[in-house]
Amino acid sequence: MKCVIIANGDFEYTNDIARVIADAQLIICADGGAGHLKALNILPHVMIGDFDSVHPNDKQFFKEQNVKTLPFPSRKNQTDSELCVSYALENNATDITLLGVTGTRLDHTLGNIFLLKKLARQNIPARIINQHNQIHMVTAFIELKGQPGDLLSVIPITEKATGVTLTGLEYPLTNAAMEMGSSLGISNCFKETTATVSIKKGILIVTKSKD
Repeated sequence: MKCVIIANGDFEYTNDIARVIADAQLIICADGGAGHLKALNILPHVMIGDFDSVHPNDKQFFKEQNVKTLPFPSRKNQTDSELCVSYALENNATDITLLGVTGTRLDHTLGNIFLLKKLARQNIPARIINQHNQIHMVTAFIELKGQPGDLLSVIPITEKATGVTLTGLEYPLTNAAMEMGSSLGISNCFKETTATVSIKKGILIVTKSKD
């Protein structure tokens, strides 16, 4: 089951994002993400959070539409985004896209990116999408579609990533070792319309980006 989570961060309604939402069987709103959904006239299946950032008018609108609401106290051990991810897993989501989870708060952005690690370890395909980036966490293998010239970066987030193999890119690698802190994998680009990234040991952040 495909799930999309919409939070209160940076959000632009691109064609790619429109397709992701349209394909989702489960739409989860994280707190102030209600503003994005109301502007698009999209009803989520559930709203989750402490609701400290949602506008009262937006909250009232979805209440009148009988949207399920799961409130949490502001003093809690999980962010609203993580609560939404947990709800998605509990409700049998098999593919998760997070929207509106990047922005000016770098702590929240990093925390949301590392939620992908939790999902990767459970073999749940997941990604973060915003106006300029698709962000993935890779522990084994990923195949991505693109156009020649599209940017793709590979960043190790474990002390060492070994057995890294890149195909379909301008700068391929075969069974390579990459160390955390190295910029070796930054600003590669698609040479073909399909690129693959595989790793034998370690974890990689893989971003497909545009300026």
